[in-house]
Amino acid sequence: MKKKSFLVISGPNMNLLGTRRTSIYGEGSLEDIHRGLQARAEELGVAVECRQFNSEGAIIDSLQSAPGRFDGVIINAGALAHYSYALRSAIGAMLLPCVEVFISNVHAREEFRHTSVIAPVCVGVIAGFGKKSYLLALDALANLGSA
Repeated sequence: MKKKSFLVISGPNMNLLGTRRTSIYGEGSLEDIHRGLQARAEELGVAVECRQFNSEGAIIDSLQSAPGRFDGVIINAGALAHYSYALRSAIGAMLLPCVEVFISNVHAREEFRHTSVIAPVCVGVIAGFGKKSYLLALDALANLGSA
């Protein structure tokens, strides 16, 4: 039986975690998140590949190459989640389950953050649990379809 494999994409400015607005995004780096995901994936018996892009086009290219290679996607699109219909289209076209992640509780922040244009093409959204949001998304995808 083939081991499930998941693609994890972090969008613009996520490479600045640990130095950017730590009162909102907390301490620790994106690399810390990636290490935590690798450890959790090992516990779950799945694989993860983590990527970060500051460019919308690079995210779309990565999503388009996911089918046939991955069983699902975790995405923290950052600000692109609130306005990128190109990203929404790419997620919808790949026909893989996708979980949207936000580190902060976007509903407790500025009004423009309250709507995600990509949420309707994702199987779920996890927000507000800090960097653990990524781990919760991995657990969700790894167990998707289980009773």
